[in-house]
Amino acid sequence: MQYFHESKIPDFPESYWLASTTLPDFTKLAQDVKVDAAIVGAGITGILTAYLLSKKGLKVALVEAGHLLSGTTKHTTAKITAQHDLIYSELLSHFGKEKAIMYYDANREAMEFIKKMVREQEILCDLMEEDAYIYTSSNAYVSKLTSEIQAYEALGIPGTYVEQTLLPFSVEGAIVMPEQAHFHPAAFIAHMVKEVIRLGGDIYENTTAISADPGTTVSLTTSEGYKITADYIVSCSHFPFYDGGGFYFSRLHAERSYVLLAETEKAYPQGMYLSAEEPKRSLRPVTVDGKRMVLIGGESHKTGQGICTIKHYEALQQFGEETFGLKEIHYRWSAQDLISLDKIPYIGPIASNKPNIMVATGYKKWGMTSSVAAALLNSRLILGEDTLYSELFTPSRFHTDPDIKTFLIQNADAAGHFIAGKLEMVHQTTEELQNDEGAVVRVHGKRAGAYRDPQGKLHVVDTTCTHMGCEVEWNAGEKTWDCPCHGSRFSYEGDVLEGPAAKSLRRIESY
Repeated sequence: MQYFHESKIPDFPESYWLASTTLPDFTKLAQDVKVDAAIVGAGITGILTAYLLSKKGLKVALVEAGHLLSGTTKHTTAKITAQHDLIYSELLSHFGKEKAIMYYDANREAMEFIKKMVREQEILCDLMEEDAYIYTSSNAYVSKLTSEIQAYEALGIPGTYVEQTLLPFSVEGAIVMPEQAHFHPAAFIAHMVKEVIRLGGDIYENTTAISADPGTTVSLTTSEGYKITADYIVSCSHFPFYDGGGFYFSRLHAERSYVLLAETEKAYPQGMYLSAEEPKRSLRPVTVDGKRMVLIGGESHKTGQGICTIKHYEALQQFGEETFGLKEIHYRWSAQDLISLDKIPYIGPIASNKPNIMVATGYKKWGMTSSVAAALLNSRLILGEDTLYSELFTPSRFHTDPDIKTFLIQNADAAGHFIAGKLEMVHQTTEELQNDEGAVVRVHGKRAGAYRDPQGKLHVVDTTCTHMGCEVEWNAGEKTWDCPCHGSRFSYEGDVLEGPAAKSLRRIESY
């Protein structure tokens, strides 16, 4: 792989959104409380749900296992758009015109909600309107773009087919959706957090919800044994913290993707861009300290199943060099996204027999509008208001096409990785590890995971995932242990970073 400059990939992942924003700190929950609504997860979904309910006079408690924006929101590319890849021709084929229009309308409403909030509350979050493009450089994908623009026309979605874009390379074709947007999500959320507090909401950090008790009145229990009793619980924790009999681990799969924030030699043109073909290439501008930079994203793969993850960053670096020339890469980070069986988010009651425990998950990499759509829908359900989209997003849905085929493929894949992990022959030992190196090793004749940090200290864990017993794999780019079966992720010390696992990996002290 050849590079044109010595633009170095940063040694450690860090989100620009979080690094450039000051967020308040909150104490952990240290007593039992009673509220109207308990919300789990302080990303954009949870914070907006808390805001919408507080604005209507409900008393809310928002709990976060880590710190504000410590999950998926901080890793977004922050495109605010209803153009969710080549989705509308697929929706039209599988679900018909009415539901396909509902999907567009829900996301369009979410985008307009953000624009309105920014305008009316004068939120300084670098909101900028841009046209959104899906382009292809491959003749094989022109027919897919043609089918998509025909779906736009059938559904009344504003859009145009063009044969060229403003990108500094030729394309075979592209679809433009006008008047979309992008922003600084952490700056937007920082403002909304202040609004939640002003409206009387309570926020608790370092508070992990581990279980829920259904009933007419519901309650959740934290890892330290405290209870929040409420009329409603809303799970906005990326992967639902409580399954409720919905078997979400079998109806969602996790994918990782990667982002570089770079200063470029060539000026970035107008617009936001996404390639139709794989590997995905996503582009959008970002202004940092007065300089116009570029977010370069893509390289999706199932969690725990990619190549050495630093190579995904290197592939984006290569693309950036070839397209714009890179002066400097300022930040790198990766995102974990959940995808439902039919590619539509699960929003609403977690199960048909638990109407007052709500869920919002499965955003398929389009979290900025999907999160707002989820906050609007779940808050309306709680408030008893009209809900146009509840049937489309209901988590209890199951379609013969495409759900059954996808369900079988996903769970066969998980079973295959379960067996492969158990049969893997491991020969490497902890003594062979260099500083800042991790690997699967043998300890006392058994499979284990070891990481030697830059100071030479060794961290050894049992590699058996605490969710369903699959064997985790080392992620060198993020310095984490990732499960290839259902997407759980753990720090090198074994702490849970992403569900569905709720318990840490067992630490091995003697090696």
